[in-house]
Amino acid sequence: MGPQILVVEDNEKNRVLVKDVLCYFGYEVLEATDGLEGIAMALEHRPGLILMDLQMPVLSGLDAMKRLREHPETKETKIIAVTSFAMKGDREKLLDAGFDGYIAKPLDPIELPEIVKKYLS
Repeated sequence: MGPQILVVEDNEKNRVLVKDVLCYFGYEVLEATDGLEGIAMALEHRPGLILMDLQMPVLSGLDAMKRLREHPETKETKIIAVTSFAMKGDREKLLDAGFDGYIAKPLDPIELPEIVKKYLS
C-alpha cells in the first residue's frame, strides 16, 4: 500500500469517487464526513496528505485546517483545499490561509492521482 490519504468530504458521491480513484493507484484512503471527524482521524492516523472539502457541516474545511496547523503532530501535514466555489483570487486566499494546495470541483479522475503524487513527493 502507498501512503495514507485522508479524504474529508461530506458528499458521499465525491468521497467514493476520490477513494476509488486513489485506491486504484495504490493509496490507502481514510474517510471523514466533517471537519471535526477529519481532525480526529488526522491526529490518530497521521496521513501523508489530507484532501479537505471546504463546505461541510459541523466544522468547515478552513476551520479544520487551522486547528490541524495548531497541533504539533499535524502542523506539517500537507492539506489540499477542495472546493466547488472557484472564484478569481480564491487560490491565493486559500494558500495564504494555510492550505498547501487547491483543487476545484468537479474533480478530474485523471488529474487527481497526478496532483496527489506531486504533494506526496
